[in-house]
Amino acid sequence: MATMKEFRDERIKKLNEIKALGINPYPAQTHRTNMIGDVTGDFEKFEGRKITVAGRISGIRKFGKIAFVVVRDFSGEMQLFLKDGEIDGSDKESFGLDNLNLLDTGDFVEATGAVGKTKTGEVSVIVRKLRLLSKALRPMPVNHQEFSDKEERFRRRYIDINVNQNVRDRFVRRSKFWQATRQYLLDAGFIEINIPVLEHTTGGADANPFVTHMDALDEDFYLRISHELPLKRLIGAGYEKVFDIGPRFRNEGVDDEHLPEHIAMESYAAFEDYNDGIEFYEGMIKYTAQETWGTLKFKNDDMEVDLAGEWPRVKYADIMKEKFDIDVFDPDEKLLRKILQDHKVDLSGDVSTARMLDNVWKLIRKDSAGPFWLIHEPLEISPLAKRSHEDPRVTERFHPIIFGTEMGNGFSELNDPVDQLERFVEQQGMRDAGDDEAMMLDIDFVEMLEYGLPPTCGWGNSERNFWLFEGVSGREGVPFPHMKHEISETTKSIYPDLKL
Repeated sequence: MATMKEFRDERIKKLNEIKALGINPYPAQTHRTNMIGDVTGDFEKFEGRKITVAGRISGIRKFGKIAFVVVRDFSGEMQLFLKDGEIDGSDKESFGLDNLNLLDTGDFVEATGAVGKTKTGEVSVIVRKLRLLSKALRPMPVNHQEFSDKEERFRRRYIDINVNQNVRDRFVRRSKFWQATRQYLLDAGFIEINIPVLEHTTGGADANPFVTHMDALDEDFYLRISHELPLKRLIGAGYEKVFDIGPRFRNEGVDDEHLPEHIAMESYAAFEDYNDGIEFYEGMIKYTAQETWGTLKFKNDDMEVDLAGEWPRVKYADIMKEKFDIDVFDPDEKLLRKILQDHKVDLSGDVSTARMLDNVWKLIRKDSAGPFWLIHEPLEISPLAKRSHEDPRVTERFHPIIFGTEMGNGFSELNDPVDQLERFVEQQGMRDAGDDEAMMLDIDFVEMLEYGLPPTCGWGNSERNFWLFEGVSGREGVPFPHMKHEISETTKSIYPDLKL
């Protein structure tokens, strides 16, 4: 079997022949009048009409004085029928049976002609003019069986999407997921306001940030780990409902549920609390699921969930007591360590009690299909949430638990500047002691709070929700997952002078 380099060399020869004929193999202008799917889906409407379609060649068959070329655009696939004597010979750019051998699968072409059917009943364009729009120098795999290696698929996603219909459709659904999220918020009166990605002080989550340097100011900046603090500044500025959808960055490991870069949404509503938020965001999750997948019932591995109905609310202290006999208000560190060691959870380094509690909770969470709301987390592990007026030891924080994960994070926002400063100082102390994921002291945010922030409910969720409902890992769920840089040996051999 020929190598990729040999295939490419053969196509380079054809490219030069095409140029020698005076044909531009990469023209800018196209004349498409119709999408292929519209034509094949409504033949009676288009029968006999002259149209122009464009797409990538997926097959070529020639039998003497006739030929069949299959082309595909985003909407579908159809056949082009070429017959000797039917091609407009006056158009020097048009390909016919005499030079059809210069075209290959993977090339983009444009075909003009009347819509009809062949003897076999295949909807076709009876070609009068066939133009080359782009000559492909490397052959595209015919089907997904020829391109199934996971690492190759991630590295050359443009091929993966071409040959794997389910992958292509997945990213259409990903787009619908965020469209539905945005529409739900806009319909509720929220205003979308984009906020900075680069921050002097990053906060709003327990995560290790990426660091970069801004030459213009000669200062280091952090890539945001959360949208939270700038959006709450906007609430302080007088907006009452705001949100932002965009990337956030967490310099951490890669697994099925986490990627260092991913898309997330955060929203904040003034004059609302966590009870309002639970009702509103339960509706949003149901709405986006219905709009994206057309159902509220999902299966992921051995878990099944039905999002319909009102979801129960479970208190953090109650479920920790029930599952592991832990008193979260007076935790036994020895017991926490034993539980984590028994479950082979890594405890390397200086681990705080709050971090141990969080890791034990994760043991419970991973086996919980849901849906239910986890509420009233202890103050120590919720540094930005308002204390409960019913029990000052806990916060008005809420998480939807679905498929063994937290599909969002919300709370009645802390708007007491004195309380907030105390928690920031505590978090900064943990950070100084070696906890790289503890929050930084953001004195500018405290200053904003001193000017006044109304009662506010905040919420955030990432595209992890999409991955879990879709039933894929994080790397399968994004178009271009990050990988170690690599250049193939074939490409190195093709461009030896570049010293790649």
